[in-house]
Amino acid sequence: MKLRVDYRASLRLVGTVLKYLAVPLCFPLVVALYYGESVLPFVVTMGVTVLVGTGLERLTDDPDIGSREGFLMVALTWLAVTIVGAIPFLIEAHGIPFVASPIHPESTLGNPVNALFETMSGFTTTGATVLGDISFNSHTRGIMMWRQLTQWLGGMGIVVLAVAILPELSVGGAQLMDAEAPGPGIEKLTPRIAETARALWGAYLGLTVLEIVLLYGLHVTGNAPNMDVYNAIAHGLTTMPTGGFSPEARSIEAFSAAAQWVIIPFMLAAGTNFALFWHVLTGDPKRLFRDTEFKSYLGVIGVISAILAGILFLGDGLMSVAPAGETYDQLYLEGIRTAIIGNVEPAVRQSVFQVVSIVTTTGYASIDFNAWSAPTQYGLLFAMFIGGSGGSTGGAVKIVRWYVIVKSLRRELFTTAHPEAVRPVRLAGRAVDERAIRGIYAFTLLYLVLFFISTGLLHLDAARIGFDVSILETMSAVAATLGNVGPGFGVVGPMGSYLDFSNGSKLYMVLLMWVGRLEILPVLVIFTPEYWRR
Repeated sequence: MKLRVDYRASLRLVGTVLKYLAVPLCFPLVVALYYGESVLPFVVTMGVTVLVGTGLERLTDDPDIGSREGFLMVALTWLAVTIVGAIPFLIEAHGIPFVASPIHPESTLGNPVNALFETMSGFTTTGATVLGDISFNSHTRGIMMWRQLTQWLGGMGIVVLAVAILPELSVGGAQLMDAEAPGPGIEKLTPRIAETARALWGAYLGLTVLEIVLLYGLHVTGNAPNMDVYNAIAHGLTTMPTGGFSPEARSIEAFSAAAQWVIIPFMLAAGTNFALFWHVLTGDPKRLFRDTEFKSYLGVIGVISAILAGILFLGDGLMSVAPAGETYDQLYLEGIRTAIIGNVEPAVRQSVFQVVSIVTTTGYASIDFNAWSAPTQYGLLFAMFIGGSGGSTGGAVKIVRWYVIVKSLRRELFTTAHPEAVRPVRLAGRAVDERAIRGIYAFTLLYLVLFFISTGLLHLDAARIGFDVSILETMSAVAATLGNVGPGFGVVGPMGSYLDFSNGSKLYMVLLMWVGRLEILPVLVIFTPEYWRR
């Protein structure tokens, strides 16, 4: 049977992306050199990327990319970079036989499943971690910088970056970007798709640099003593992709209130459609505040933040007694109760920070919200399903889909009462295509079905190995990995990790992160017979 998909063309382009992955690997290599650490993890990985990439490129000389090849190429690229990106972690833990001794032989990332989990979490900007000890005592600064850089590369999209800078991907670039770019679709900002990709990455790079400068400025002026140049770069690289990997075990709680306030607007910007920034920079700033999705995005965050801030201010949102076995103790709980209850600024800051972080799926934490009461935790669980805007680096369902769903349900109620009426669903003044509405319903239904099935499977597997985890913790773990959020509640809370799940469950969550980042359908479609048959 002749296949309808030119898989050689897809693999050739996967090889091109892999080959050029050697370039960003230079950055952690330079960091390792600066701190006098071993560069072997990066040198070996660069050799592997070039060797494998060049080999795949030789499969065909003339790749012809259609939508089918685009789906396959994008899906395989994310798997390929994850597998290759795990190599530095494994070399750090095991070394190279007959060449180098392991640097950290007891590293958690010496387990290949853990290394894959961490790498997929990085590239998909999930921010879920299996690291039991996040510190420079257990990992080198170079390795930690690679962990953070994976999130920055994955944020706006590896393939979008490739389309922006590699001329060989300009043909077929629209199909590739549609398959990878987060959200229902990309807005073509310029006549050439490569120029659109460059515009998106330009805005992304500019905001990243601005955040790094501001964070380090706080350090220089004495307003954020812990925010040295390494931390400023690390958090710049993990805020804009809505990643959430921090080199600090206490995440953003380790930094001053000033640093937390600076990070909040950048998380908000990361969850905004990046096309709007392009319009602002090209002379149409009012476009930002006319945009229906953007106004809905700010409105949802504002309402949830205000409710939680009020609850925290009154003290009802915080536990009074720390449950046994939690990641915090009674002294910590009493400390945050004293700081927050009856104090406006801490209550507002903690509420806004956590809500923005979770809605945008960044995954940072400025407090251990395991110490929040059950109703406030359920509020955060609800926020995990909202997501950022289409065309942003945020994950989950996304605001624009919820907006269209609500509008279409209102339309159905209206037309039920008035059968003769014709009432299109409008977004930003334009009628939304009925096929697009069906696609949004299909995505949302698949998302929820996958969430409930995965919660059942992971909970059963945890019971099988005797891992004591509540159903809320399991639900939050699934919502956090499928929605690329990062932390959940309880054992997988902001100061916890996913380490204690079985290897099987962790591999399953690797799959969830991959499927969630590519928005389910582009991955599932390649497993259907109709996709392959002529």
